[in-house]
Amino acid sequence: MEIKNDQKMELAILEVAERLFLEKGFKLTSTTEIAKQVGCNQALVHYYFRTKNNLFNSIFEQKFKLFFQGIFEMKNLSKLQFQDKLKYIIEAHFDLLKKNPRLPALILNELSRQPEQVNILREKLRKIPEELMIEFNTELQDEIKKGNIRDITLLDLIYSMIALNVSIFVMMPLFEKLLTLDEIQKEYMIQHRKSENVDFILKSLRP
Repeated sequence: MEIKNDQKMELAILEVAERLFLEKGFKLTSTTEIAKQVGCNQALVHYYFRTKNNLFNSIFEQKFKLFFQGIFEMKNLSKLQFQDKLKYIIEAHFDLLKKNPRLPALILNELSRQPEQVNILREKLRKIPEELMIEFNTELQDEIKKGNIRDITLLDLIYSMIALNVSIFVMMPLFEKLLTLDEIQKEYMIQHRKSENVDFILKSLRP
């Protein structure tokens, strides 16, 4: 890998470290292995990030925010009806997890390893566009008042979506081994779960 400047080297370290942390977790990933796969020496990894913990935290915080921010990315959705918008959000969040299937396990493992991270991440999450959450909650309450959906809080709705979308990716390694799924069967199962999640949540909102 040809690295022409400091920025490219730092990005290369982050890319390799992210892949290894997602594949192996924090404990089983070493800066020696990261350096080897980047094509640099271990001292250079420490030069940019000081410690493995700093390197991991910079990646983890970015991934954690991505996990939640994906829920509220509602650009160009203003013309959609509420339930169509909700369908889009559920599917967009599911697709995000599909691209990062190890992300839920990484988050759960890290929060178990460092419970104090919760307080740090709470501050980070405040950067999520609050106006989008407020706007969506306003639409939700309006739909409830019209009698189009049952009374439900935005928090409960988000919880249901995250729980349903995350479950297939947390359980998939077990399903693959128990059911000996090939790639075609795995893809079918994932896509089927995506449509089922949307259907389940929309039906659960009926008054």
